[in-house]
Amino acid sequence: MKFSHELIEKNSGLLILLVILTVSVGGLVEIVPLHFQKSTTQPVAGLQPYTALQLAGRDVYLREGCYNCHSQMIRPFRAETERYGHYSVAGEFVYDHPFQWGSKRTGPDLHRVGGRYSDEWHRIHLNNPRDLVPESNMPAYPWLANARLEPQELPPKMRALRAVGVPYSDAQIAAAPDEVKGKTELDALVAYLQVLGTAIKSRGAPAPAARPAQAGTAPVADTAVPPAAAPSAAAAAVPVTTPAAPTGRREEK
Repeated sequence: MKFSHELIEKNSGLLILLVILTVSVGGLVEIVPLHFQKSTTQPVAGLQPYTALQLAGRDVYLREGCYNCHSQMIRPFRAETERYGHYSVAGEFVYDHPFQWGSKRTGPDLHRVGGRYSDEWHRIHLNNPRDLVPESNMPAYPWLANARLEPQELPPKMRALRAVGVPYSDAQIAAAPDEVKGKTELDALVAYLQVLGTAIKSRGAPAPAARPAQAGTAPVADTAVPPAAAPSAAAAAVPVTTPAAPTGRREEK
């Protein structure tokens, strides 16, 4: 019997077998070499594992589904690097299990948000985003300020992460309960956001401090930008004034 394309199409078993073989070979060719490249398996210079408080904040980030609206992967396109900062590299995520890359951007990418805003800005924003961005459709998270962390939950998590390669020491694990004792989930989430993307120096404006509101008004962020830094800073640090993203949807902070 002549082996032809017609034969493959008429024999479902053979078609399935050849599809599986093709996909397997293609997958191996693409995936296996990445496990032997230092750029994808070794941390970038300066990268540190999350502290106990930051790790607790990351768990809050995952629990609240922040990844449904925010990606953490800046692509190497000018439109993205001008707005967010240096593009993301694999070596920044070697301690993330799982990583939070994503492609959904109802809100802006958060990979370079660390250090861009003050802690107080994040607190106000998480408590009620519309206090800072009136047209924001981001939900409020007021309960985070009252929810206390459970200190004894951190050591088992850190030991599990150490088993998959995160270099936590015995001392760090032992000290974790004291580090988060008395802290709220809001404290933890802010700590996590403030470390995102800080291993690589990124372009952007300095963190705007929240300034007191006048009587009868909500607190707002001080987004004043020095004239010399206005073009890039405005694009990177003031989401409410930035142009729409390439996806065609307006992004909010």
